[in-house]
Amino acid sequence: MTIPLCSLSLGEEYLLAGRLEETHALAEWTLALACAHQERSHKAWTQRLYGEIAIHREPPDVELAITFYQQALTLANELGMHPLQAHCHCHRGLGTLYTAMGQREQARTALSAAVELYRAMDMTFWLPEVEAALAKADAQ
Repeated sequence: MTIPLCSLSLGEEYLLAGRLEETHALAEWTLALACAHQERSHKAWTQRLYGEIAIHREPPDVELAITFYQQALTLANELGMHPLQAHCHCHRGLGTLYTAMGQREQARTALSAAVELYRAMDMTFWLPEVEAALAKADAQ
């Protein structure tokens, strides 16, 4: 079904525009559709979006973000969704959150996994950002 996929893209755009309430409403609708149609991959991407929403709140809800990233990562692992696995490990994902929380070893593990996944998939666009985050985690 393409509706959840399109709504996820729109949700990402709303998030970038700082429209958190619209992003949250769209995520709820998308999750309901994904569950109704048993689309576990869309559910996983929506859980990641919920994690992004939580971290963009003022103040950020770090624990909720970690919960959603971990739920998304669990489904991504089950379904072999390597790009989602990498995204959950890095950029505003678990690695960045763990770094901000001072949990160096967890940050290093998550960011190293993201680097490996991005390299294995030849997804080089995100590599410099993740490698910089990994260097920051190592420097703490």
